[in-house]
Amino acid sequence: MVSPNRSSVIAVLVALFFVVAPANVQPQPTLQPLPKPWPIRAVIVVTSPGEFELWGTREHLTEALDVPGVPQPVHTNAKHTVLGMVSGGTLINASASTMAIGLDPRLDLTHAYFIITGVAGVDPEDASIGSAAWANYVIGDVMSEIDIREAPTGWPYGLFPVGSTQPNPSTVSPGFNVFPLNAKLVAWAFEQTRGLKIPDDPDAAAFRAAYVGYPNAQRPPFVLLGDDFASDHYWHGKILTQFANNFVRLYTGGKGNFVMTDMEDSGIMNALTRLAGIHRVDINRVLVLRTASNYSMQAPGVTAFDSLESPYPGGSKFANQSAWLCGSTVLHAILSHWDVAFGGNPILDAQITSAQQHAMPDSPKGFKHLLFGILQTPAWRGFKRVVHPQSAVWSALSWLGWIVAISMWFLFKRRTNTA
Repeated sequence: MVSPNRSSVIAVLVALFFVVAPANVQPQPTLQPLPKPWPIRAVIVVTSPGEFELWGTREHLTEALDVPGVPQPVHTNAKHTVLGMVSGGTLINASASTMAIGLDPRLDLTHAYFIITGVAGVDPEDASIGSAAWANYVIGDVMSEIDIREAPTGWPYGLFPVGSTQPNPSTVSPGFNVFPLNAKLVAWAFEQTRGLKIPDDPDAAAFRAAYVGYPNAQRPPFVLLGDDFASDHYWHGKILTQFANNFVRLYTGGKGNFVMTDMEDSGIMNALTRLAGIHRVDINRVLVLRTASNYSMQAPGVTAFDSLESPYPGGSKFANQSAWLCGSTVLHAILSHWDVAFGGNPILDAQITSAQQHAMPDSPKGFKHLLFGILQTPAWRGFKRVVHPQSAVWSALSWLGWIVAISMWFLFKRRTNTA
């Protein structure tokens, strides 16, 4: 038999569990709707302020917006349809900045096209200073390494794929460092720009002339298709250029061709892939355009170190001009046909598909996932704002708690008396 005193204690505990007495109940101000996110149509991602200069001026990206997590303000045009961001150099900075804009609630990027661009080192086997390459693949340098002086005899370098026991195995397991782009979108961008005349000058021509035996390195700058190898190492030289070629070929199953090296793009692609997994961006709308500011290796008769230390011809001026010329041509083609591009197709006769895109695993669909999704909805956030400890709704719930507690107390007392 349960004693009356014990029943009273239980009732009080239940009441305390359900009830928080309202204090100074005051009417709440009318909730204001959240501002509608800007419907961004295109995002220009560069890695340094110098690369952004032409974009900001010529595309009228004059309105600054501070985005938490991005080191410097992003910029938009007056219509808030084109966004420009300086991501910062190296993989970690570029990926963090990209994730930050993708999660900012003020920006609707679900239909935005991304043009990732910047200067790069170019393989002289493929192209020349000032040339522009649209990538079908971005490959990151996730790998194992031992000092070449301690490597087995016959190894060309001390770099080799993770999980392998030699530098150039016949196959590798698919890695999270491989990012295929939308091949049809890339082909379309290339067709829009392949005939462009890229700026050149005599100093650049004289620099190119030293690459005897590399006919593509001696050509005036041109537009091509070529793949992207991203690394946090600022590497240089003939041996490492051969490594980059082998690495890209290996991880793309022989489909890719290393042309441009940079220090950001696999980080950016990784962030975009994750954002696509939570439906913040469309990974099918991403383009990577790298333009050559220097060669990835030395000219014949020059040491790798001397080549690394020599200044770029014209600085990065030609590469920046090339990036804006090619990138803006594609940008304007997208914006001028937005009624078609909005649906995922920048031209009428090229249906963009996701067949070759980097697949994201499906998110778990269990109770925990469902509950987390509910807690992120605007309806739940609005409910939490309404049911504030000083609101009338909270007061009503408190009185309801008292009623439940008293009813349970009478129930316990009745059961005790019956016993």
